Amino acid sequence: MNAPVAIEGLRGRLTREASLAKLVWFKAGGNADWLFEPADLDDLKTFLNRLNGELPVMALGLGSNMIIRDGGVPGVVIKLGKAFAKVEPHDDHTVTCGAAAHGVLVASTARDAGIAGLEFMRGIPGTIGGFVRMNAGAYGREMADVLIDCQVVLPEGDLVTLPVADLQYTYRHSALPEGAAVVSARLQGEPGDPAVIGAEMERIAKAREDSQPVRTKTGGSTFKNPPGHKAWELVDAAGCRSLRIGGAQVSEKHTNFLINVDNATSADIEALGEEVMRRVYQNSGIRLEWEIQRVGRP
Repeated sequence: MNAPVAIEGLRGRLTREASLAKLVWFKAGGNADWLFEPADLDDLKTFLNRLNGELPVMALGLGSNMIIRDGGVPGVVIKLGKAFAKVEPHDDHTVTCGAAAHGVLVASTARDAGIAGLEFMRGIPGTIGGFVRMNAGAYGREMADVLIDCQVVLPEGDLVTLPVADLQYTYRHSALPEGAAVVSARLQGEPGDPAVIGAEMERIAKAREDSQPVRTKTGGSTFKNPPGHKAWELVDAAGCRSLRIGGAQVSEKHTNFLINVDNATSADIEALGEEVMRRVYQNSGIRLEWEIQRVGRP
């Protein structure tokens, strides 16, 4: 990564031509034109206010559900750090979370406070900001079921609160404004026994470990489940288990996961996904859709 650029009045880290490959789970992809890691909320607002919408802005969370294309990402990538990772439970069984808080931290904090209903986050690799943006879900629940509202910073630097209805959630999709950076969210839980909550979290963790290639370079679930079908079954039925292009391969353990097995480029990974989609349609007449976000220049 190049040396940070000093800008008067900014306390965060601004880096030009910053490598993004190490920040995403696939460990592949190009550079960001600019990477900004704000010191805190005020720093982020100041930066975006100065930018004044003149460059495209993209927020990057844990990088677990994303392909960064090899040509890199134009404009500015925002990476939130520890100042945005706090999780605070409340007496009304709500939880306030910073956008950089990991799902497992949110679920564990809720468990310790006797707040049930957020256990499913134990099974999703990622941060709250990404969960809000894509209506992340697993094990029968999704963000639309628990989100009260979220705070976002708009591309011009304005901080606004959006109630869940404004996000118009559908399956793995939201109407979050383009270029908006989620900075926090309020979640609604319910009273629960910490022991029961903990047992459910352990069940979810074991189910994920047993069924998914969690210890590989992957991006999580690759394709959305079509109505009435499971994507992995369609991929398997099309004969794509272990299919490989370049350094990218369809996982043998779970066929809705693509993995980087041998220094794959993002082009390898994306081409493999497109080939899987082609074969599934040829075999079943069903068109798969990407669940993984693909960003940047080819």
